Amino acid sequence: MFSVTVRDHMMIAHSFRGAVFGPAQRLHGATYVVDATFRSPVLNSDDIVVDIGRAAQELQAVVGELGYRNLDEEPDLAGGNTTTEVLARVIADRLADRVRAGRFGGGTENLDGVTVTLRESHIAWASYERPL
Repeated sequence: MFSVTVRDHMMIAHSFRGAVFGPAQRLHGATYVVDATFRSPVLNSDDIVVDIGRAAQELQAVVGELGYRNLDEEPDLAGGNTTTEVLARVIADRLADRVRAGRFGGGTENLDGVTVTLRESHIAWASYERPL
């Protein structure tokens, strides 16, 4: 299995519902390093998994939709807890939609999965993996 990873970052604000979150129930900020890893069992006709430049642009676009926002006020996310795990899934799903829409250019027919990892710090991170 081949893979290519691109990285970006985002800063967000949000709050959580539920006693399990303690003081994080109050509005607070978070900064994430965001890694998107694209997988393929074979290389495409250009001998790559995906165009790294296009993948980086698309990740930047998705992160730009979420960054510098209070996620409690985002209609697509309102009413739920925007935990690191949930945000990883949201980003992976949005990247998958962009792959299907042809935003990554040609040569993506062999892509079979994407994993998004959000790193909150050097000691804590969460990932979501999905098929393409």
